[in-house]
Amino acid sequence: MTDMFLEKFKALVPKYLEDEWQEEDGLTPEELDKALAEHQFQIPLVLREFYLALGGCEDLMEAYHYFWDPDELEVDDEGFLMFLEDEDEEYTWGFRIGDLSVPDPIVYRRNNARGQWKSEEGTFSEFVFDMFEWAFEEDEEEE
Repeated sequence: MTDMFLEKFKALVPKYLEDEWQEEDGLTPEELDKALAEHQFQIPLVLREFYLALGGCEDLMEAYHYFWDPDELEVDDEGFLMFLEDEDEEYTWGFRIGDLSVPDPIVYRRNNARGQWKSEEGTFSEFVFDMFEWAFEEDEEEE
């Protein structure tokens, strides 16, 4: 299977961190498979490629929002695979487990206080690229 997003995710390192992408910025396929081995679900291709490209890059994995390490992924009682939380733990993002076979599924956001999930009306790749653009634009405005 060809890589759909791997190079685009790797390109986020020089774009936002002004440094070349290094192998240690991502996880190896073996590290990722080992971290996912305990789970009873398969992650979407786009999330796999995200971890392979950026799973070891703390500056991006924890830029305002916190991407969960692969071994921390979990499915909630409502059937959403959760992968991201904001720094105030007000919101959690995830995929419907019925969509995990889709290469780049729609992202949903849960308001943690109400426990309600709502579609972000965009795929994971769209969401991630927009989120980093927002996070790093905000940094530039503060300088």
